[in-house]
Amino acid sequence: MTFDELNLNNSLWKALDDLGYTHPTTIQQKAFSVIMSGRDVCGIAQTGTGKTIAYLLPALRMWKFTKDRFPQILILVPTRELVVQVGETVRRLAKYMTLEVTEIYGGVNMKPQIEALSNGTDVVVATPGRLLDMAYNGVLRFKNLKHLVIDEMDEMLDLGFKTQIDKILEMLPPKRQNLLFSATITPEVAKLADGYFDAPVYVEAAPNGTPVANIHRTGYFVPNFHTKANLLELLLDRHPEMNRVMVFTGSKALADLLYNRLEGRFDDSIGVIHSNKAQNARFNAVKRFQAGTYRVVIATDIVARGIDVSEVSHVVCFDTPEVPEDYIHRIGRTGRADKLGDAIVLTTEAEKPRLDAILNLMQQPIEMLPLPEGLVISDELIDDEMPKVRMKEVLIKLPDVNAGGAAFHEKLAKNKKVNVKVRHVDKMKEKYGKPQKRRPKR
Repeated sequence: MTFDELNLNNSLWKALDDLGYTHPTTIQQKAFSVIMSGRDVCGIAQTGTGKTIAYLLPALRMWKFTKDRFPQILILVPTRELVVQVGETVRRLAKYMTLEVTEIYGGVNMKPQIEALSNGTDVVVATPGRLLDMAYNGVLRFKNLKHLVIDEMDEMLDLGFKTQIDKILEMLPPKRQNLLFSATITPEVAKLADGYFDAPVYVEAAPNGTPVANIHRTGYFVPNFHTKANLLELLLDRHPEMNRVMVFTGSKALADLLYNRLEGRFDDSIGVIHSNKAQNARFNAVKRFQAGTYRVVIATDIVARGIDVSEVSHVVCFDTPEVPEDYIHRIGRTGRADKLGDAIVLTTEAEKPRLDAILNLMQQPIEMLPLPEGLVISDELIDDEMPKVRMKEVLIKLPDVNAGGAAFHEKLAKNKKVNVKVRHVDKMKEKYGKPQKRRPKR
């Protein structure tokens, strides 16, 4: 099938032709007619198979010009980078349409975004937090909304956006079309869809958790961090075909540690991206990676959702992800648009249960390779790898302040200070056992 066979208009056909797109991917082909029917849809497709265009084409096809300044299409995504990426894709597809797009995300000045919304917009691409700010300020209203798209919903729930998503959904008009797209549908995502969507149709390009078929998956068992770094250096030195490599780490601290280790070796051809970096620094790193200035970029899972580079030659999972679905998202950065890709995972003995969980999810093998000759095996451990010293926990019983004891004994009667007047007769009786009378004075 070609895009000419889909029920598009001339504006969209011409834009696709300018982009060089002729054949829809599986998810684009399967989702188009269902979305055009007006049904709520949950689309399941691996990263890199064209999910963005899969929901944009039918949504833009159904868009109608109006003088109302409030949006007809709202697209929610988890990261700022993904907001920019999706917004740019909308502009490319709507090149020959009189349609305005506004990107809303945090970490930058609100005034330009407020001005853009005040001037009127047709499509809003936003992160949940900043979108709520705009809605609470009264700048953004949803009375004209026709289509809601939630992209990478599983990641938004992992980032703790559940409360914001609930608040946004409660603000929207009940009569709308809901579209949800992700590489994996977790039980939490399915529960949210069933709660807010109207009998959603599940459209699958592949079973949930299935990796892209054109990605060659390999791995190495490596003892520790420094040996992993040595192996990565060795692979980059020996394989010039690794010309655009995305390296994933599970934390910002690990990303910085690896960057500091490799920076001197690769000079200006390596970058690092994570949420602690300034927004401009993150955008510049993505641009340099897209342009080929950076041969290697080190990123965390969250930020990497917004990096769309069609020519990533290799993905390296520097650590084995705790969540099996994250492996699917990571390796989906390569092998995009039906091109061949390579994915390498580095696993320690402690991470082996994570690897087993990934294999169980995919139901497909990962070829584990022997360590190459010449690799320097390091004995040095980083702090996270140091053996944990477990001290015996000794419980000390605290004294009961309510219990009696030496410090709380009752005073003797003679030591009690009581202001009582004692007669002389009584005092003598107590002393001599019988009353004593005073002798009369002579």
